[in-house]
Amino acid sequence: MVVFENVAMRYEQGPVVLRDVNFHLREGSFHFLTGLSGAGKSSLLSLLYLAQLPTSGRVKLFGQDVASMPRTERPALRRKIGVVFQDFRLLDHLTAVENVALPLRVSGNDGPEAETHVRELLAWVGLADHVDARPRELSGGQQQRIAIARAVINRPLLLLADEPTGNVDDTTAARLMYLFEELNKMGTTVVLATHAELLIRRFDHPVLRLEAGTLAVDPAPRARGVA
Repeated sequence: MVVFENVAMRYEQGPVVLRDVNFHLREGSFHFLTGLSGAGKSSLLSLLYLAQLPTSGRVKLFGQDVASMPRTERPALRRKIGVVFQDFRLLDHLTAVENVALPLRVSGNDGPEAETHVRELLAWVGLADHVDARPRELSGGQQQRIAIARAVINRPLLLLADEPTGNVDDTTAARLMYLFEELNKMGTTVVLATHAELLIRRFDHPVLRLEAGTLAVDPAPRARGVA
């Protein structure tokens, strides 16, 4: 599903933010991505959703080398990827239903059954009473749940989530994690960036750990003998 081989990345003439990064993610896996602020998490995610290309090394998604891929083919590849951004990126003039339905409209699946599915998903994330609200009428945590619903509505092959539980209470965070795990059980590969060590310890998934631009892969807690 994902292959990084000797990947390095820098922004223009700035310092190197990722260096010699190597890892493979198999289809249907679930990994946490963690590290201190400035460690390179957002940069690694930007490579995964094709917002950036590596400065050197190779990134392959779904068997395709992204650097050698024609630019015209990238939108089709991006449609296989769901992204939960830290700043939500909701459209202010659209309601919750309309924001979540956007990926369905792009893929041509926006009929009456699709709207029913959108409303069911919003109810599942606790927003049944806010389906017609616009982002400015909602709290940060509510906006975050809309962003998550939008990212998963199309059941992407690869889901990338940047601090998706950062603005919600513990109960809602656990509920969202169970949603990500259910998607994972249905075949979606998940990479979830988080600072929350308690979340990492509670849910048994391996960890991609970044430190000063270099990466190590820790096994799942139970595989390490951690309760």
